[in-house]
Order: sequence, then C-alpha cells, then structure tokens
Amino acid sequence: MNTNNQVMSGTLGGSLCSIWANFALGDVLHTLLMAVMGTVVSYLLSEQLHKRKKQDE
Repeated sequence: MNTNNQVMSGTLGGSLCSIWANFALGDVLHTLLMAVMGTVVSYLLSEQLHKRKKQDE
C-alpha cells in the first residue's frame, strides 16, 4: 500500500511539474487581465441595464 501511494504521488508530482513548465508567465497574466476586464464589463453592463429597467417602470 505504501509503495502504491509513493508511485501515485510521484506520478502526480511529475505530471503537475510538466504541466506547470508549459505555462508562460505572460500567458497567465494575460488570462488574468482578460478575466478581470470581462468581470468589470459584465458588472457595469448589468448595472446599466438594471438602472434602465428601473427608469422604464
């Protein structure tokens, strides 16, 4: 049982390291920036639509 856990841990660790090595910092920052911008735009648009709906009532 202990050997199986060590093999599984080693395999998981190696997989995570190889995946992490393929991420460039610029790509991660770009994705983060796009997510923040999308969130802000979505929020602002929702607020504007909500205000417009209140004005129509």
